[in-house]
Amino acid sequence: MIKRLLFHKLEELMPDFPAIAILGSRQVGKTTLAQSLAEHFDQEFIYLDLENPSDRSKLAEAEQYFDLHEGKLIILDEIQRMPDMFPVLRGLIDRRRKKGFRACQFLILGSASLELIRQSSESLAGRIAYEELPGFTILEVGDEGKNMEKLWLRGGFPDSFLASSDRASMTWRQNFITTYLERDIPQIAQFVPTNRLRRLWTMLAHEQGQMINFSKFGASLDLSSPTVKSYVELLEDLLLIRSIRPWMSNVGKRLVKSPKVYIRDSGIVHTLLQISSMDNLLAHPVAGLSWEGLVIEHILSVLPKNADYGFYRTSAGAELDLVVQMGSQLWAIEIKRTLSPKLSKGFSIAAEDVEATHRFLVYAGKEEFPLSENANAIGLMGILQKIRLIGGNG
Repeated sequence: MIKRLLFHKLEELMPDFPAIAILGSRQVGKTTLAQSLAEHFDQEFIYLDLENPSDRSKLAEAEQYFDLHEGKLIILDEIQRMPDMFPVLRGLIDRRRKKGFRACQFLILGSASLELIRQSSESLAGRIAYEELPGFTILEVGDEGKNMEKLWLRGGFPDSFLASSDRASMTWRQNFITTYLERDIPQIAQFVPTNRLRRLWTMLAHEQGQMINFSKFGASLDLSSPTVKSYVELLEDLLLIRSIRPWMSNVGKRLVKSPKVYIRDSGIVHTLLQISSMDNLLAHPVAGLSWEGLVIEHILSVLPKNADYGFYRTSAGAELDLVVQMGSQLWAIEIKRTLSPKLSKGFSIAAEDVEATHRFLVYAGKEEFPLSENANAIGLMGILQKIRLIGGNG
């Protein structure tokens, strides 16, 4: 199953950008997507995995290698392993521009977003487009039958979602976590103890969608607060967790100032908490916040690039799970795993505080209907479709 939504975006970018970066965590399908793009344009391509010593050795004299294969699409996977490649690409792209080359020549794949963007933006400004590849979403798998429950339980990693059974999916995710901890992370941060990072990751699953107290976490892990913070930032840089900052538009209120942290894939949350079935998930205390995290990741995956977002919470208890600004529109969003949605007083107060133009409660059903004069209940598919229409992706 190819990532159709992002495929069409990239298809539009290919004729105009000499380099395109596709960012996403490991095993999310970046390589498959890149190769499908090359085949779609009927373009000869070369794939280089920069974690493979033999592929890295081909780039000992990178300029000569690329000149030898001029006219071919070069796919560079795990580019963060060779950050010195960016200046080489800049010079090569500029020389080729003078020859009339305009279309994409390099697909750059990376699983460490912040560092990758910092490195490439310095060297490739104006020459590169960025897109992030999420896991499967309900827009791709559909919300018919049990697909929504399956996506929630198993998460969006293709091999996990498409596994032959819930048990096989769980086994895949367990191996995914172990591989990250024992192989991938040590390649990036050699002095991070595997057992403590696993415990931290599990603690984050228990605290899904909560504000982290680094001192409390540090005491449990026998680590300093700055060290815990650096480990959390590492997991975020690897696109495994997401920090959502508070929305600070109203300076007249006493606002919460700490970010909320979510493990980005619901299936990984459930694996860390040893939740293997829908029955177990629905009975677990994390169910509501797991669903909230799933909905937030879906919404963020379709936002226009110029959109801004955060959460809103005051010391008096007014709260919005998500505030989204798209141009002149400001959406107040509450998320509840229920089939009988009702607005809370805290939501109504918070929506007034931020002067929301649109107000939605995303619930577990499919129909859209009014809850008050200016707020609607809406299903996940419905709100995603509304956002895509605003962003021009409809």
